[in-house]
Amino acid sequence: MTSGAAGTTRPVPWQRAPWQRVATGDDAVAVAERAALGTSARVAVWPPENLGAACAVTGDVLAALDLQASRFRPDSELSWLNEAGGGLFMLGDGLAEAVGVALAAARWTGGLTDPTVGAALVSLGYDRDFAAISRGGEPPGGQDGEPPGAPVAAPGWPLVRLDGPLLRLPPGIRLDLGATAKGLGSDRAVRAVMFATGHQGGILVSLGGDIAVAGTPPRDGWPVAVAEEPDQAVPSQLVRLAAGAVATSSVSCRRWRRGGAVLHHIVDPRTGHPADGPWRTVTVAAATCADANAASTAAIVAGARAQDWLTTAGLPARLTGHDGRVRRLGGWPADDGAPVPVPRGSHVYPGGPR
Repeated sequence: MTSGAAGTTRPVPWQRAPWQRVATGDDAVAVAERAALGTSARVAVWPPENLGAACAVTGDVLAALDLQASRFRPDSELSWLNEAGGGLFMLGDGLAEAVGVALAAARWTGGLTDPTVGAALVSLGYDRDFAAISRGGEPPGGQDGEPPGAPVAAPGWPLVRLDGPLLRLPPGIRLDLGATAKGLGSDRAVRAVMFATGHQGGILVSLGGDIAVAGTPPRDGWPVAVAEEPDQAVPSQLVRLAAGAVATSSVSCRRWRRGGAVLHHIVDPRTGHPADGPWRTVTVAAATCADANAASTAAIVAGARAQDWLTTAGLPARLTGHDGRVRRLGGWPADDGAPVPVPRGSHVYPGGPR
């Protein structure tokens, strides 16, 4: 049995970047943002005097998650695990929780999300931080990478066994926690901020649009902009979130070229190919951000079965097809500024939302 990743770690560049205050026109709420985990992080709080503590705590939470679960840091615990070639491992508490959430999500979605897709993503060329693949959100014009390797179907999440901190990983399996890690980060951050501020006021944390809230919301709920394209100037819809979480998955971002083909980061674990269903973007509301993150990814992979799966799961959702048509399920509002209903209970955290 092997325990822990050893060695000296240094802060990565995003950890040294300061939080930047964002003007909102509302003196009752304070907002700041910065780069984090290969995406953007945003913190919104009331009362405004909680902003400094909220940013510091959120930064610490995200730095810890990066060191635990990043597939792109050679000094992360997950990278060490993936390079070990299989075996029995004693995980740190943070990575044990992250792997447990990913396995629970795979069980819940029937394998539509699967943390054993690591080798599939590497074969497609997603083998480093996305900023190193494309500096924009779209395939770089005039650039092309080597043809992708042969598709690698996921070996399957049931092969991975986790018992508390003890992980049994068969040889040849590389883990990727992308279907749940951002959601987990947002969930951890709002819990930590509420603890640090004495459970006063309210907090919203967004990681690349995967949003968790906690505490008492502003009147009418936190405003959440729903977008269907990266860097969309005018959101497609504005909704209100009083509790729980909202997450979005899209095939319109994190795209790159390999051998003349345009690829994206949401892989169908059953085939090893990028998901090719009818949905461009799926936004889901759930009790926790890890639940919403897993469900939105699962819906993209499910393709034509997504509406049935989301309806059975009882989750409010907004789906946008490649043809631009929008489908709303589970009470997702049609009007701007309307509240999003959030179901109770978690499928990915033991004992429900934390």
